[in-house]
Amino acid sequence: MRTVMRSSLQRTAWLIALCACVPLAHAGYMTAKAGLAQILLQRAWQQRLETGVAAKPWPWADTSPIARLRVARLDIDEIVLSGDSGRSLAFGPGWAESSAVPGSPGLSVISAHRDTHFSFLRDLASGDSIRVDSARGASAYRIVSTRIVDAATERIATREDIDALVLVTCYPFDALAAGGSLRYVVTALRDPA
Repeated sequence: MRTVMRSSLQRTAWLIALCACVPLAHAGYMTAKAGLAQILLQRAWQQRLETGVAAKPWPWADTSPIARLRVARLDIDEIVLSGDSGRSLAFGPGWAESSAVPGSPGLSVISAHRDTHFSFLRDLASGDSIRVDSARGASAYRIVSTRIVDAATERIATREDIDALVLVTCYPFDALAAGGSLRYVVTALRDPA
């Protein structure tokens, strides 16, 4: 009887241990996928610069690179995708198509996940410089504010009368569960040329 009970307890312990590993494996997979995607996106971005034609990063992609976002102080180099659907954001930062195209006049909004491509937003400070490369050339922006908003009660207006870049991610950065309504918003104004 004790042998059967011990064997049953061992199986239960192994099952619990296996179940505990599933979320860790999923997190590792998501991080690896995001990293590999940026390599393929860098290649597609380079192809776009060389040919002037939007290039898909992989054959079944429903998005393409439209800009490159860099923060030298933090050694950040991210390719920005057209569209900000969940499918796009799984691979990199996405441009909200209701806003100005990154690097063009107007207010451009780019969003990404807090635990992958935009985890660095927590380290940005007022005065930091952000560079955006687009098909139009390079644009420099300087951060003027960071704030936390509730997406359930406040929307980001896509104004045309301001030359700015807005970076958005979910908040808090260390939340255990995704899907809350809080957003971390970084606003940067274009540096005068």
